[in-house]
Amino acid sequence: MSQPQQASSWSVEEVLEWIQEQHPGLIETLYKGIIKHDISGRALLRLKDHHLKLLGVEDDEQQQEILQDLLLLRVQEEINELNDICSDCFSS
Repeated sequence: MSQPQQASSWSVEEVLEWIQEQHPGLIETLYKGIIKHDISGRALLRLKDHHLKLLGVEDDEQQQEILQDLLLLRVQEEINELNDICSDCFSS
């Protein structure tokens, strides 16, 4: 993905870009739902298995793969926020 910004600030187009990179076999399944429901980065990070099912991802294994990748995104976002807090504390 070309932008290094936090996932929570991604646009719908950037979410689609992430899906294409991480789960290219599911882009056709997820594309319409992501557009229809205007799923930005903030909404992406909140998706659960039942949301994925509603978006057309029926296979439990595929759901788990996506959920693991979303967990990694959330953890990376937390790490970045902690790094920002720590750098603010030590730069004063």
